[in-house]
Amino acid sequence: MKLKLIYPKWKKLPGQTTFNLPPHGPVVFAAALPSYVEVSFTDENVEEINFDESCDLVAVSMMLSTQVKRGWAIADKFRLRGKQVIFGGISAMLHAEETLEHADSVFLGEAEGRMTDILADFHAGKLQKIYNYMSNQPSIESVGPARRDLYKRELYNHKGVQMVDLFHASRGCKFSCYPCAVSYLGGRCFRPRPIEKAIEELHAIDNNRLFIVDNSLAQNTEWELELFKEMIPLKKKWISHTIEDDLKVLDLAAQAGAWYVYQAIYDTSDYIKERVKRYHDYGIGVEGTILLGLDNQTEDDILRLIDFLLEIDLDLAEFTVLAPFPHTKAYDDLLRQGRIFDHDWDHYNAGQVVYKPLHFSPERLQELYDYAWKTFYKDETQEAKMFRLFCNVALREMNEGTYRPRNRELMNKSFGKEVVREKLIN
Repeated sequence: MKLKLIYPKWKKLPGQTTFNLPPHGPVVFAAALPSYVEVSFTDENVEEINFDESCDLVAVSMMLSTQVKRGWAIADKFRLRGKQVIFGGISAMLHAEETLEHADSVFLGEAEGRMTDILADFHAGKLQKIYNYMSNQPSIESVGPARRDLYKRELYNHKGVQMVDLFHASRGCKFSCYPCAVSYLGGRCFRPRPIEKAIEELHAIDNNRLFIVDNSLAQNTEWELELFKEMIPLKKKWISHTIEDDLKVLDLAAQAGAWYVYQAIYDTSDYIKERVKRYHDYGIGVEGTILLGLDNQTEDDILRLIDFLLEIDLDLAEFTVLAPFPHTKAYDDLLRQGRIFDHDWDHYNAGQVVYKPLHFSPERLQELYDYAWKTFYKDETQEAKMFRLFCNVALREMNEGTYRPRNRELMNKSFGKEVVREKLIN
């Protein structure tokens, strides 16, 4: 059986980095398929789709709301050619009702242990319109290594630089943040993978640089410490969301190769300032994630927050405006209050205002968002700051003997050891 797996493209925001990371969801799904399935994968962000490619079934994996309209258009084209299409992924779950209009089937939930029966339905001509496993999650022990062999590696280099591979060590999240849909998608139960299975997969990844995409690693201290301890011999360098504000955790994270972390900056408190300093004390970079437009923010609050960011030595900052994604408390509240005025999912990119803020106009919030980006990067561009972070990790790899650029000739010209050292000194 031939299955065509597709990850739709989406339009990036001005100021977003131009490189593409290998997507994680599709290759995790592919790992759950029976062994008799021959998979062909296309990430439309880096290559065009061949709509005439021979296949038995098309699967569209969507993560972002800004992908859904393109995903629907892709499905429509394949269905006009007589192909059946099944959808899955985060945004298929968030937009299931609309997606059903463009699908032969929509899969909701996690795929491990499910696909054999679903494909049996397909072969019998009895593919169901919807398969809903959201309340019946598979055992976390059943999660195996992702099918990274499906990537076309050469498409994920950026100017000769080897980009990060994505990996997850857990699922679920015990927190329930206001703008987040995780509690709807996977429940409020933290489900860590067995340490030995996570380490086995990490060891097999032929890339020294990783993005650990877990919702939060700071959910179980004992598990977190054990994971970092077991990661030390692998000599990987990794990015993640927030890790626990604990000196033992930070120390082991640094030893395990923590490169930089995403840290929410939600106020101008001394705690946040010290939090960033503690990361830096252990050699861990910080990319601040700053959400603008919450009801507890006035215009003066936002302006003070932007000034504060320039004082706390962030390595990078990423600004977003509140995007009320379906099945979040933010969406429910704003919809009930009649404050959402734009329902075009292409605009739900966290950079375009689609609702009426409480303390100022949508136009003013958009101006504040643009001002935040310009102000933070006025003295040093985002590209320059990212280059500095890359120099840090490249130098560490050189010192450890693990530095392995994909395009060695270009890397020798652009990121030779002497050049890296010079950039760090300057």
